[in-house]
Amino acid sequence: IVSVFSPVDLQGSETTTPGRKSQTAVTGSARKVKDNAADWHNLILKWDRLNDEGSTMANKMVNLGFNKSSQKEMQVMMAGQDTSASSNSENAFDNSRELEEECDKLLRVVDKMTRIVSKMEKLVSSEKGIIDLETFQYGTGGRQTPLFQTWPTSQFADVSSELYEAYKQELTLKRAILQELAHTTNPDLSMVYLSCWLYQPYTDDRAKLLLEGLLLETGHRPT
Repeated sequence: IVSVFSPVDLQGSETTTPGRKSQTAVTGSARKVKDNAADWHNLILKWDRLNDEGSTMANKMVNLGFNKSSQKEMQVMMAGQDTSASSNSENAFDNSRELEEECDKLLRVVDKMTRIVSKMEKLVSSEKGIIDLETFQYGTGGRQTPLFQTWPTSQFADVSSELYEAYKQELTLKRAILQELAHTTNPDLSMVYLSCWLYQPYTDDRAKLLLEGLLLETGHRPT
């Protein structure tokens, strides 16, 4: 999800619009929900940057894998020609070492993504904690007036949960791609892995709309 808002834009302004609280007036549960929305935005921005970095590494791994496969075929064909055996062996070693380095880099990217998803899980717990607090304060019916514009408090928790589940599934896919990419010799399968990494099937337009709605409801997006 690529947003046109940078993290600093989510600080908001001191000006007010009719029917909306100013930045300084937002306190308590509303303050926490607003902060959580900004955290969602920033975490997803970080995820997208890591996805772009990882895509570059994955593409290089696929190219190195193709070269490695071609070198193996060449070694078989040239097995009886001693003059080129040493050179081919050195090239294969360099190729394997570079492939291992790119794999390590991609592993570090996935580790960073894992930490992001862990932070997303904490945001879900935070939203559920707000619901528990309001249930304690207002009873099982919860708060009667919305914290911001129209959403009941439970909707913030629902959106957070859905976003978290999407990125958790995406992380599982990333880990699978990481495990398989360096060992795949089938060009078509390698391209499928690359496509899945780049286009992220689990974080689709639905996830983008959820984030946009969250930012709009909490005042991070202008109306």
